[in-house]
Amino acid sequence: MQNKAFKTTMVIVAIAVALVFLIPLFWMLATSFKNDFEAITAGIKWLPDTPTLENYLYSLGGTESDVPVLKWMSNSLLVGISGTLIVLVVDTLAAYGLARLDVPFKKTLISMFIGSLMIPWVITFLPLYMEFNKLGLLDTYAVLILPYSANAFGVFLLYQFFRGFPQSLEEAAYLDGANKWQVFTQIVLPSARPLIWTLAIFTFMSIYNDFLWPLVTTSSPEMRTITTGIAIMQQGSFVSSPGRLMALTSIATIPAVLLFIIGQRALIKGVTQSGIK
Repeated sequence: MQNKAFKTTMVIVAIAVALVFLIPLFWMLATSFKNDFEAITAGIKWLPDTPTLENYLYSLGGTESDVPVLKWMSNSLLVGISGTLIVLVVDTLAAYGLARLDVPFKKTLISMFIGSLMIPWVITFLPLYMEFNKLGLLDTYAVLILPYSANAFGVFLLYQFFRGFPQSLEEAAYLDGANKWQVFTQIVLPSARPLIWTLAIFTFMSIYNDFLWPLVTTSSPEMRTITTGIAIMQQGSFVSSPGRLMALTSIATIPAVLLFIIGQRALIKGVTQSGIK
């Protein structure tokens, strides 16, 4: 009886927490279908009286709009996908090398990786900006992609998995004539797929949602990402149009929602295997 009451309480708490996150999303969607007058004057009203798609049509470039939303979205997707792919390649190779190969100063390198996790991003922000400024790469795709090209979190996450992977399977593959690259790509990586999906989702969301770095390092409208575009519109032509602003924000959430739907099973499995809280 006590166990049943505890489970019921946990379900109620979980529903309450879910509502805390879902109510703002529902409000955003509802407002995106309201006209400007209703969105400003209706007060707390969940559903619009006369739903309209005008806000979405305007945000996507219709009805004489000069807002380059599709360009911003394509920039965010290009930067997010490119950065994620680079992270997966670099981190998987680095983690496997540290776990299996005879790397000089291995313990020191691992300690440096773990220690770098404690360094706040803001500390490296200014030196990184000055470096790209001297290289003449500001307001380019390089400055938006390269800072995300590797991260210590991914190396540490995959290193833990590779270190615990049964060596007997690798030795059996070596006896069958496989080389190190074949063992890595055909034996080890398929087993690490849930963790790789987890790292891919976390990395893509981190890059896609980043705001400060794209805002500071880009200046031309065609190089803006969707996060900086929303901020500009909030202070610009959308300042008195909450319906259009919510429509733009709703459009920006589509890639993240689709990514979670596609990879949710692998994400849950990867989080379970890795012990991420």
